[in-house]
Amino acid sequence: MVALTSRGRSRRIAALVLLGAVALLSASACGAGSSILDKDALVIGVKPDQPGLGMKKAEGEFAGFDVDVATYIARKLGKDARFVAVPSSEREKVLMDGSIDLVVATYSITPERKTKVTFGGPYYVAHQDTLVRARESAVTGVRDLKGRKLCQVTGSNSWRRVKEERKVAVELVEAASYSECMSDLKAGKVDAVSTDDLILAGFATSDLKIINAPFTDERYGVGIQAGDLDGCEAVNKAITQMYLDGTAKKLLQKWFGKSGLALTFTVPQFEGCG
Repeated sequence: MVALTSRGRSRRIAALVLLGAVALLSASACGAGSSILDKDALVIGVKPDQPGLGMKKAEGEFAGFDVDVATYIARKLGKDARFVAVPSSEREKVLMDGSIDLVVATYSITPERKTKVTFGGPYYVAHQDTLVRARESAVTGVRDLKGRKLCQVTGSNSWRRVKEERKVAVELVEAASYSECMSDLKAGKVDAVSTDDLILAGFATSDLKIINAPFTDERYGVGIQAGDLDGCEAVNKAITQMYLDGTAKKLLQKWFGKSGLALTFTVPQFEGCG
C-alpha cells in the first residue's frame, strides 16, 4: 500500500465530505414531497367512461361513485382535488412516474399490483359477475361461457378470473375499455362481458342484463405511490370515517340503489399499508 502524503490525505477527506453532502442532498430531495400529505392539491385519476363510477360529462367535469369517494377522501385530508382520466392499462404507470397522486378507478387490489404501488382501503368490495344480451338464456353462470367470445379489456384482470383461474375455455376479444366492450356486445362481436358488478350495473339496459351469478371478491383500492405509508394510513382513516358517518351508504344508494345489487354498508377489512 502506498502511504498518502498530508496533501493527499486532505484531498481524500475533502472528497469524502463532498460525496457525503451530495448524498445527503439527494436523500432530502427524494424525501421532500414524497407523500400525498405534503401536497396542497391532489391530482386524482378516475375513469371517464364507466356510468355510475366515473364518467366525464360534456362540460368536462367527472361524476360517479369513485369520484365522490375521491372527493370525500381529499376533503378529509384537507386537500383540493383535480380529476383526470386514467385508463386501466396506465394506472400503475401514472402512480410510479408521479404524474398522478391517487388512483380511484375501480382499481382492484392484487398481489402483483401491490409490488408496484401502495393501496389504501379497500373502500368497497365488489363481486365479479357477467353481462350478456337480454335475450340470452343459456348463460346462467361463468361456466356457461365455455366456447363463447369474452371481451378482454387491456389492463384489466377480470378476464383472467374466467380463463386462467377457472379454466373456462373462452375466446378472448380485445377492447380498450368497458364502454367499447358494451358496444361490441350489442353488435354481436362478443357474447359476454365479465367484470365487477358495480361496473356492469352502470351499463345494464333493457338490451343487456347481469346474470346475477357473482364468483369473486374485487377489493377496490385507492392507488398511492409505492412507499407512502403515512398517506396510506391517512386514506384508510378517511375511508373509515366515510362509512361511520353514513356517507358511504348514501353514495352507494345514490349511484346503485336501483340496480338490484346487494350492496354492503359496513367498513371493508383493510389490506394494511405495510
